[in-house]
Amino acid sequence: MPKQAADVHHARKLCADHGVLFALDGVPQAARLDEQPVLWVEPGRDLGACRQLEAGSSKWFVQPGCLLGELEAAGLSQFSDMPCHISVAAWLADRTLCDWETGATAKSGIVHASVLLADGSSVSLGAFGEQNTKPLQGARLQRLIPALFQLAGGSDAQACRQSSRWPARYRLDALLPAPGQVVNLAHLLLGHGGDLGWVEWVVIDQRLAEPMGEQPYSERYTCRRADDCGVGLHASELDAGVKSMFDPTSQLPFPGQDL
Repeated sequence: MPKQAADVHHARKLCADHGVLFALDGVPQAARLDEQPVLWVEPGRDLGACRQLEAGSSKWFVQPGCLLGELEAAGLSQFSDMPCHISVAAWLADRTLCDWETGATAKSGIVHASVLLADGSSVSLGAFGEQNTKPLQGARLQRLIPALFQLAGGSDAQACRQSSRWPARYRLDALLPAPGQVVNLAHLLLGHGGDLGWVEWVVIDQRLAEPMGEQPYSERYTCRRADDCGVGLHASELDAGVKSMFDPTSQLPFPGQDL
């Protein structure tokens, strides 16, 4: 387990240099990755901070090793029905626990995130649009985000958008929010399976958070949902596109969850 963020960066680089997959450990229903060497990395207690940004604030700075039960104990009662033993990193990676209605990713409560991408870039993701004039920082983000918006504006995304529950694996509907909501780039990480990057920290606004409890088995997300909705090919094209944009050299699992 890494002791500090720099250890994660070092591990990722070693994996890239030696052809080893860099995989998040602790993800529910993790896929078996038997075809090449894998380094499983679990964010432990040394990366488990959870604190208010300032006294009286509704916003909390949370590191990936923090457990959901610790969020509840800290006062975020919205997490009381969630599995208390899993980490924030595992929660954010679990597609079945990030299955809000199409366009409703704001219910995650996530307002900001820092993510380590497969190429070693650390990027900051948050609200995006007319109300946020902060420019995209770094060449990697300046290439990635316009490409994702182009994908979200295409026919595959528009077909998936007609389903009440997002049928694709990756939540590209973060760029297609419901009326009254704003685009938040951090929501692209919801349910990412460990396939798109390593979440270094998030900011959760407890006023917005409506985390999902475990759904009845028949209602949980599976890869069959897209076929059942008649958009199987569209969803597959979207997922392949998102994955290739985040991780073009396949240094992270695909898929990280066996759903």
